[in-house]
Amino acid sequence: MPDSGDLRGVESTPRQDAQVRVFAMPPGEDATPTQIVQGFLEALTSDDPDYRTARQYLTREAAKTWRPESSTTVLSDGPGALVDSTDRQDTGSLSYTLTGTKVATVDAQQSYAPASGAYDEPVHLTKDAETGQWRIDTVPQGVVMGKSDFQRNYMSVNKYYFASDSAGTPPMTVADPVYVRSHVDPTTEMVRSLIEGPTTWLSPAVRTGFPEGTALRKGAGPLTPDDRGRLTVPLNDKAAEAGTGRCEEMAAQLLFTLRTLSPAVEEVELRAGGGQLCSLPRSGAETVATRGALDRPDHLYFVDDEGRLVRITAGTGDTEPAPVPGALGEGEKALRSVAVARDERTAAGVGIDGRSLFVAPLAAGSPLGEPVLHSTGRTEEDRLTTPSWDARGGLWVADGDPADPRLYLLEADADEPVRVRTPGLDGRVRAVRVAADGVRIALVVEKGDRRSLMIGRIDRSEEADGPAVTVLDLRSATPELEQVTAMSWAGDSRLVVVGREQGGVEQMKYVEVDGSTPDVPPPAALTGVEAVTASEDEQAPLMAHSVDGIVRLPSGAQWQKVTEGTAPVYPG
Repeated sequence: MPDSGDLRGVESTPRQDAQVRVFAMPPGEDATPTQIVQGFLEALTSDDPDYRTARQYLTREAAKTWRPESSTTVLSDGPGALVDSTDRQDTGSLSYTLTGTKVATVDAQQSYAPASGAYDEPVHLTKDAETGQWRIDTVPQGVVMGKSDFQRNYMSVNKYYFASDSAGTPPMTVADPVYVRSHVDPTTEMVRSLIEGPTTWLSPAVRTGFPEGTALRKGAGPLTPDDRGRLTVPLNDKAAEAGTGRCEEMAAQLLFTLRTLSPAVEEVELRAGGGQLCSLPRSGAETVATRGALDRPDHLYFVDDEGRLVRITAGTGDTEPAPVPGALGEGEKALRSVAVARDERTAAGVGIDGRSLFVAPLAAGSPLGEPVLHSTGRTEEDRLTTPSWDARGGLWVADGDPADPRLYLLEADADEPVRVRTPGLDGRVRAVRVAADGVRIALVVEKGDRRSLMIGRIDRSEEADGPAVTVLDLRSATPELEQVTAMSWAGDSRLVVVGREQGGVEQMKYVEVDGSTPDVPPPAALTGVEAVTASEDEQAPLMAHSVDGIVRLPSGAQWQKVTEGTAPVYPG
């Protein structure tokens, strides 16, 4: 250590998070068949970009036909390998069976889906006559690995498209979550995935700014931003057909997609046909398109002990609620549940007995008017659910009458609600929440003694007798939960759910719309949760109604009581 001399300032560099990299080992000389199989399975969990090392465990022909990108099968534990007891090594031919219990699959579009059942796939080895080395000549397509390896190797990222029937300008973005390998150039992979188009489930409801046939220019190397945060994306000549407006849509999609994956990207430049198509800074993306998570709520709303709709300022320590202006805040009709439009100018409330749905402006002196919907369910439990507003100003609510369970939509400026078609829905709807994009809807569906969280896609069409609205392709987001008691959207593709597993205790957790569990800490435990609400703006605190009244969960803290009340909701 020097004991004299001048002090001099030095330039510091941003600290990079340390990442564990796993490198595959090639097959050893004279490796046994079991070592070959185990070495191959371990190579599948490495960060080898093109699985070059894994291919070294295969025969030349098998290496040519094996397509690791076709699928990923996730097992509860790593795959086991059982040798066929009837085979003998001295014959130069051995068969193994890969076994395990399936948890999920990721398809060729990188779309995640929960799975169950046994995994049982054959692997065959042969001994090369010339070299005397064992190699695999029959192998399942795709890759297979245990859950812990999958969580280390893959990450979930949202890519963004536009709602195909966006009524407003700018268009509304829709998140499409996919899984990519986290240590194998994820930025380039996400750009390529975005350009290739949305996943099959979401495709009918969205559009993209990229012209058909667009792809990264052949030979485009790893995409990285320069020292000014500009990411240059070279495209093939198909993209050269896009005008300025469409090019900016493409750039906005890239900026939204890369926002969390590559925070250093401050600007995107698109190039094609030998020149620049357009350039868009991050701030410009929000003028090109609207994203639900960017809409910050002004207030949190709930019902006080007098049955009135009241509110407190969102994102503050405010604990003194004030009645909303208008009839719903005056207590003319006692309410049990409420919903507030996303512009916070209109609200809806279900009467204390659950029979009637009222809609009224949040303006002083506005009348309540007649109810827009009635339920004839025999008990309060079998009547109207908490309503929910979509991005177009439509109001959704379900009638839980066991004799005729229905889902309704009251469009903006419409006098009568329309019945929403729900083909494939097996059970009755007990809770409804529409995503900010107006394309996806979350439903708690009851069948027998089970309540499941289902995600559906909203389809709007014009028919001879008028417009028709249908919820299609329902899929489970919480297959492990037996009883879902409350839920709310908590991000572009994330929900917060309260429920319990079979034989388990009540828990609160985050889930993705594809049924995967996000890599974020779960909310702190809370007792006796009756309702929960979150905003697509992930900076807004989680709110709930529990045995302690209205409580909130500030970031990095424990639950705190706010005030007395029930049925808390953010706008939407």
